Amino acid sequence: MTKKRKRQDDFQKVKLKVGKKKPKLENATVTNFKTKTIHLPEQLKEDGTLPTNNRKLNIKDLLSQMHHYNAGVKQSALLGLKDLLSQYPFIIDAHLSNILSEVTAVFTDKDANVRLAAVQLLQFLAPKIRAEQISPFFPLVSAHLSSAMTHITEGIQEDSLKVLDILLEQYPALITGRSSILLKNFVELISHQQPSKGLINRDRSQSWILSVNPNRRLTSQQWRLKVLVRLSKFLQALADGSSRLRESEGLQEQKENPHATSNSIFINWKEHANDQQHIQVYENGGSQPNVSSQFRLRYLVGGLGSVDEGLSSTENLKGFIEIIIPLLIECWIEAVPPQLAASVGNGIEREPLQVMQQVLNIISLLWKLSKQHDETHKLESWLRKNYLIDFKHHFMSHFPYALKEITKHKRKETNKSIKHCTVLSNNVDHLLLNLTLSDIMVSLANASTLQKDSNWIEMIRKFVTETLEDGFRLNSKQLNRLLGVSWRLMLIQPNRGRC
Repeated sequence: MTKKRKRQDDFQKVKLKVGKKKPKLENATVTNFKTKTIHLPEQLKEDGTLPTNNRKLNIKDLLSQMHHYNAGVKQSALLGLKDLLSQYPFIIDAHLSNILSEVTAVFTDKDANVRLAAVQLLQFLAPKIRAEQISPFFPLVSAHLSSAMTHITEGIQEDSLKVLDILLEQYPALITGRSSILLKNFVELISHQQPSKGLINRDRSQSWILSVNPNRRLTSQQWRLKVLVRLSKFLQALADGSSRLRESEGLQEQKENPHATSNSIFINWKEHANDQQHIQVYENGGSQPNVSSQFRLRYLVGGLGSVDEGLSSTENLKGFIEIIIPLLIECWIEAVPPQLAASVGNGIEREPLQVMQQVLNIISLLWKLSKQHDETHKLESWLRKNYLIDFKHHFMSHFPYALKEITKHKRKETNKSIKHCTVLSNNVDHLLLNLTLSDIMVSLANASTLQKDSNWIEMIRKFVTETLEDGFRLNSKQLNRLLGVSWRLMLIQPNRGRC
């Protein structure tokens, strides 16, 4: 066969007979497939019965929108979540873990409206969630709060204080259990550490100085006042919790065995797990053994095996006092500069007086916490040795203090217009301020140091005497302070007290 014939055969069409199908090619692809449907009636039924809000969104839809990149969508999700939970409160218990994890995550959101919606939702949820329910998730809440307090954005720091207010009001025992971290955050909110250069021979108290941020919406004094108010509330909750714990343990121990002595038991759980340590819980066996030790479980903070002691440890309390007291003195000097105090006498304007009041409240609470330790006398002598000179120089130089009332019509007589010691509006109570200062100072004195401290003790005695003779009606806080100062003065000068 010639080549031409072969080429013609390659392109020649095969003629098929009528009624015959075209034969399948050897390399033909089979495109046939079969489908079957799967019916899940229970799943569809459950998803359909989830409660929805007015926008027909259920809890899963709203929580998923919390991860949206758009701030408006996240804000709308938070508002919708509040609306949904207000209509169907039982959803809170069923989805508590997811709700808390998503809401607390936006504490550090860059949009102010989203943070505001998150704070409002937390304020709505907190009264509806018991402390026992939120306790397993509180480390997560505390971590997000700490992240917001230490954030570089000023607005996030300011909103973190609102979150702290809610937690202090609803869960004081849980929030004070994280005191080691939060107290450091308080210090960093108003101060910063100096560079390490030149601080080799200086103590840690001098390495912190007050911060000034010109970009902040508030003035430096207003911002410090906000932080000091929260720190005072935090220390008050810490002191109240410690007092209640000691009272409950003492009453329980006295009730069960008035003559028993409780001894602490230190347990190494690794050795206990390997059967290397024996724990004797009861002194005596039998059906009704006598319990001589009180055990209390505490959750772990900062890693496995480490317990958050906070200010319950004497060393931790000393360390915090060494850091915060110099900063408080700087706040006092900033509120009442020496040249200003010399020009206006004892009259101080309203905002600086509020700063002074919070400074004294914090110092008084630290003194109260120091008295709850076993080494009370050692701490008193340590406090006197380190801070009495500074307190006399800065606090007692213009004692007692009063509020300077500035009138609009008589501007020339502002220096002469000084209100007497009465309770004023806007949380300015300079009678309580003077009594708090007196209480702090007399706690640093005793009978052996009476001769050295006679000058400023006489100033306090004169102020207390005038307060008692004026005949003003005192509230509970003022009366408590006044009685405490009077009792301390009687202990220092027993002969004067009998007269």
